[in-house]
Amino acid sequence: MMDYLQFIPLFTAFFVALILLVVMTPLAHQFGLVDQPSYRKRHNGIVPLTGGVAIFVAVLVASVLTDVWMKNNPLFFTASAFIVLLGMLDDRFDLSAKGRLVCQFGVASIMAWSAQNYITSLGDIFGFGSVYLGLAGYFFTLVCVVGVINAINMIDGIDGLAGGMSLVVLLSVVSLLLLSDNGAAIMEPLVIIAAIVPFLAFNLSLKGFKGNKIFMGDAGSMFVGLTIVWLLVDHTQGPGASLRPITGVWLIGLPLMDMAAIMFRRARKGQSVLKPDRKHLHNIFMRAGFSPRRSLVAILLMGAGYCLIGILGEVYQVPAYIMFWGFMALLVVYSTAIMNIWKIIRFFRAVKRRLLPA
Repeated sequence: MMDYLQFIPLFTAFFVALILLVVMTPLAHQFGLVDQPSYRKRHNGIVPLTGGVAIFVAVLVASVLTDVWMKNNPLFFTASAFIVLLGMLDDRFDLSAKGRLVCQFGVASIMAWSAQNYITSLGDIFGFGSVYLGLAGYFFTLVCVVGVINAINMIDGIDGLAGGMSLVVLLSVVSLLLLSDNGAAIMEPLVIIAAIVPFLAFNLSLKGFKGNKIFMGDAGSMFVGLTIVWLLVDHTQGPGASLRPITGVWLIGLPLMDMAAIMFRRARKGQSVLKPDRKHLHNIFMRAGFSPRRSLVAILLMGAGYCLIGILGEVYQVPAYIMFWGFMALLVVYSTAIMNIWKIIRFFRAVKRRLLPA
């Protein structure tokens, strides 16, 4: 059992984030770190984009003061500082997608080469024994890191979605660490969670936090994405791994599938896969008649469902190849459904009209 002193990092991260979220609001307007309504951004008024910066600084301060993370992973904060700076520049100047991608690969190289936190094995995902990557693991890790960063970034479209999805994934990581008797490592994800919670309170305008709307911004979504993939690689590789690689894939399955489906649809239409649009999962829910809050709840429940499959597969040691091919099959179903989503919606609306005539 943890004593009260062990909660100090969590309290520190929470209150530092809370204070910064308030203090940085006027600075956001002064330096132009704000989000204005546009074709793709249907919100009211000018909103500060400093939520991600506050989360990062809160985690950094809590880790340095309490020695939770900085002792073993100073390179994590080096990579995080670069990704937050990149996000801030993107929030301020709207950088080109290609330039942003190059910088993300640079940050990923800090994790893979400098920190030596890279994927060495995929596990027995094909049923013929464990797949070891050797030197190719470095390059595969770069692709995975950039993919996860952008998956979390792309899913950030309505209030609470990126932060809420991150909480779902991080809490799942905590659960798996506890189930694998690696409770000593749970403070790492818990510190991130503690910093995200006050942001969500402001972002969702919960009771007592109204009137100070704040967005996470690209700085926040990319930092959270980097944090998640850093933790997953760290805890799925090596002899002391707490979970299998395929389990980590399931934990972030919904953001990955949404990104893959979007990129496939754009490529099929001859568009750039990096081109932004309003055809993400949350856009579909809202165009189907869901309110933003109901869309949020529905998507988070979907994300939790993916995490639950991963956790159950790990607990009951379902063969990795079954988990892998199950994921691939669901990816095909998901992509097909997204490609034909309006036909499906029209079908259900027609059935509803017949069953419940006006």
